[in-house]
Amino acid sequence: MDEPTHMLDLIKRRRTIHRYLDRPVPQEAVWAALEAAHHAPNHLHTWPWRFYVVGPETKATLDAAALKQKEVNGPLADAELEQLREKRLNPRLIVASQVRRDDPERAKEDYAAVSCAIQNLCLTLAAHGVGSKWSTGSLTRAPQLYELLDIDPRAEEVVGFVWYGYAAHAPAVERPELDMVVRLTR
Repeated sequence: MDEPTHMLDLIKRRRTIHRYLDRPVPQEAVWAALEAAHHAPNHLHTWPWRFYVVGPETKATLDAAALKQKEVNGPLADAELEQLREKRLNPRLIVASQVRRDDPERAKEDYAAVSCAIQNLCLTLAAHGVGSKWSTGSLTRAPQLYELLDIDPRAEEVVGFVWYGYAAHAPAVERPELDMVVRLTR
């Protein structure tokens, strides 16, 4: 299979994974993905991305904070609690942030670059047979996260969590036909 066909196949096979197996991911795959992320395109070479590879102790603290945040409106039912624990039990975590800029146009371009970096990271993980999920949410904005990772919120903004691991299940995705999203102009 030639490289362009292989790349398109990889892009088509990559899925957002919600449930992971309890199986370690080789460090080589993680570092390859981080290197690919660092080679994302970015206008004016601002290198706006920062990645935090979260270790087990830090992840346990984040998991407890997520649980506490979910229970803010009252205790969770046993089924909800089990679902949350199962969802967060096995995946590893990389936190992605963006260097803050005063110029809103520069910040917008930098966010696009960070998004490209995260896509490179996820595709490289997929090339190694590792599933991933880019998520956002209130925990990405929590002061506790910034403190835990020693991130200065005046200098960086967390833009997402990249969960990764071996997929317990890869969902099928039905997409609209290409002609539904592409317009040809004169």
